[in-house]
Amino acid sequence: MPRISTLLGLAISGCLSLSSPTLFAQPAPIGASPQAQQDGASSAARRDFTQFVQFQVQNHAGSAPQGFPLDVADVQDLKDARIAYGFPVYTVDPADLLAGRRELKAMAKPTGIWRFVVTLNEQPIGLATVEQVNGKWETVAYGATVLAKDLDAAMTAYGNADRSNVRVLRIYQAQSDFLEVSSAQNGAARFAPLHSARQSLLLQRKAAGDGLLDASELLEPLRAAVKKNLESAR
Repeated sequence: MPRISTLLGLAISGCLSLSSPTLFAQPAPIGASPQAQQDGASSAARRDFTQFVQFQVQNHAGSAPQGFPLDVADVQDLKDARIAYGFPVYTVDPADLLAGRRELKAMAKPTGIWRFVVTLNEQPIGLATVEQVNGKWETVAYGATVLAKDLDAAMTAYGNADRSNVRVLRIYQAQSDFLEVSSAQNGAARFAPLHSARQSLLLQRKAAGDGLLDASELLEPLRAAVKKNLESAR
């Protein structure tokens, strides 16, 4: 069984928002096949969300308490919310990024973390973060409402029918998230900077064309941010 008591306790205190990336998170070991990971993470997300909703509806009436991790006006609205789609999170080792000997797309590695968009009336209201804890998939956080809305809009704009052409890339040491979009013609990757990247790196999507940035436009700002954050943590 998931650590639902811990999860619900955090939810009550409003500590389940992950709107800011962890600065020094490291990739988790991956043991199962991609499909097995997706199935396990998805099942856990739906199971835990059902329990989360039941608890919140039973224990809160009226307006959502201050600091509530999901964007709902009334806790009772959660009865109509659902787990929509999920995606694995990728990252880049800071040493690889600073060395810059490969393409950004080739440097990306899976973290072992999955995130799922939570929707209400087909609109994103937050993310559920799912990880393996002692070998079992569990939801460890709810929140990130700004990222959820921004990411869902980018997925809609750039993703194909099964979202197989996009990946979510989180550079922890730069506190920046991107949607990597692979070309259907040649597989080349371009990037949509999400809210955190636009804030941390002062990046904006291109005004003309499809709005995506080339990796060459990201590498220097990313390296500068990573180097600064690594030095400040010493």
